Amino acid sequence: MKNYNQKNVFIAGGTSGIGLALATLYLEKGFRVAICGRDVSKIPTSVSGQLQSFCADVCDPASLSSAIDLFLDRSNLDLFINCAGSYAEDVAGNITYEEAEEMLKTNILGAVNCFEAARKAMKNRKGKIAVIASVSGILDYEKSSLYTKTKRSVIQIADAYHRALKPFGISVTTIAPGYVDTPKLRALNNNDLHKKPFLTDVTSAAVLISQAIDLEKKLFIFPSKMKWMMTALSLLPSSLLNLIMFRKAKWMTRD
Repeated sequence: MKNYNQKNVFIAGGTSGIGLALATLYLEKGFRVAICGRDVSKIPTSVSGQLQSFCADVCDPASLSSAIDLFLDRSNLDLFINCAGSYAEDVAGNITYEEAEEMLKTNILGAVNCFEAARKAMKNRKGKIAVIASVSGILDYEKSSLYTKTKRSVIQIADAYHRALKPFGISVTTIAPGYVDTPKLRALNNNDLHKKPFLTDVTSAAVLISQAIDLEKKLFIFPSKMKWMMTALSLLPSSLLNLIMFRKAKWMTRD
């Protein structure tokens, strides 16, 4: 039987990584939690029985809205978190057309689809929406990677929704994390994370993110050391920043 006093949390891209860690955290807090993703078989059996899961793609607004409707069953959505994202390196190496298309669709179009689905499910009642961007999106320089530019776009999109939805009691929090120790990050780096500065474990990341959402922070960057480093870099001339970031990308992809 549904407990109507429980708050409803829906997490897109919640089948692994930060999304799954957040789902687990909110379950422990007593929330009613649902997640969606393209491959629900990745969900560990330790939590699969405690939450609702849906096979849905943020690039397909119909499947996303359908999943939310099935989860809510005419009740209100209290919190929506978009953790879906796509990454491919294109600064120090080549990128295929398919990889570029996937990043553009998932990171930008998917973000808009999530905001639209969430705001409609909140029905002009108070609620919270959060989106996972990236600390890389904080920096604005000409030769930044496509991934960085898509995440910078996410920050700007979230800023627009923050302005539009605030009068209706819906808060928008943008999360810009540094490196978080997730299975995806390990897979991309052959399980070698020694070149990833200020690495945060995924459980700690989930706690920090949930706290920022509770406080309705507009933009939350973590860890603090990464925040200060990015702030310092943003003060550099564009030409010097381009050179530093390109050499960093080359170094990080070099064996």
